[in-house]
Amino acid sequence: MTRRVMVLGGTGFLGWHVCSTFRAAGYGVVCVSRRGGWPGPADSGLSALRLDLDTAGDEFDRLLAATAPDVVVNAAGVVWRSTRAAENRMWALHAHFVDQLVSAVAALPGTTRLIQLGSAHEYGPSTPGTSTTEDESPSPRSVYGSTKLAGTRAVLRAARAREIQAMVLRVANVIGPGAPRASLVGAVAHRLTGPSEAPEREGEPVELSLAPLRDWRDFVDVRDVSAAVVAAADPARDVTGHIINIARGEAVPVRRLVETLISLSERPVRLVEQQSPGPDRTGRADLGWQQLDVSRAQRLLAWRPAVSLEASLADLLESTREGVPAGSPRGVNRRTSYFPPGRA
Repeated sequence: MTRRVMVLGGTGFLGWHVCSTFRAAGYGVVCVSRRGGWPGPADSGLSALRLDLDTAGDEFDRLLAATAPDVVVNAAGVVWRSTRAAENRMWALHAHFVDQLVSAVAALPGTTRLIQLGSAHEYGPSTPGTSTTEDESPSPRSVYGSTKLAGTRAVLRAARAREIQAMVLRVANVIGPGAPRASLVGAVAHRLTGPSEAPEREGEPVELSLAPLRDWRDFVDVRDVSAAVVAAADPARDVTGHIINIARGEAVPVRRLVETLISLSERPVRLVEQQSPGPDRTGRADLGWQQLDVSRAQRLLAWRPAVSLEASLADLLESTREGVPAGSPRGVNRRTSYFPPGRA
């Protein structure tokens, strides 16, 4: 019998890849998002529904009960914005909706597994040179991190009280084909692959102006994250009540990531770092160093990252050049050698 998964936020950057990976694994997929529709190729094993989760109320409860999925993946989230309205929506979607989601899953007959996608921003700042384990006491310095942490705690409380079967995958900075323009790598990729604002003189580089690139972050490819989600959905894996870091386990200078994108683009560019008075209201600059320990993911999920940073960035550039949305096979560079974790 085909297992069925409901992916919330299924047309977003991460959600779309998660839907595609579940379909490749043989699942029936119900994709729920505020945009609705499925922007990829027609697929008889996938249905797409439109629902604004942070305002859906009882409508979501009825939808979940009618669908009765074996697995629910919460990939719904709010992109960084430095406005009060965005902060309010973060609380609505990342915290209050997760409370509703937990109650709705608990009310289902049978056993539905909930996979909550958390964020490394829940941890807050880390000591340079160290790796952060799941046992670290979280101390978020941003509204984004605080709201995601509230959702994590709601899921874990219910799971540890045996009200639901659930776990949290705490995900590092996600990159790869289809990365949104609102992200740093997405913005740089669009700038490098788009038309110049003015014709370039021979030998004269285009200027790329960015905020200071001082931080070291842990980056992970979106396809690796999707593979971890599918591994967590396996009913044979006893991972209820756990937080599991999903990352490469390696801190990389953000400047190196940008310089690699520039090199791969083969475009003459002059990189300019603007002076910044400090972090914006969302706390976008709340982490100077972050490197996550991924040994628990290796032990509990038999998962490890498989896509190199360079391959991930090359595929991002290709998908941006072609205008291919996240998850499309055309957004994957032929040079990439990718195997699901555990099969490399």
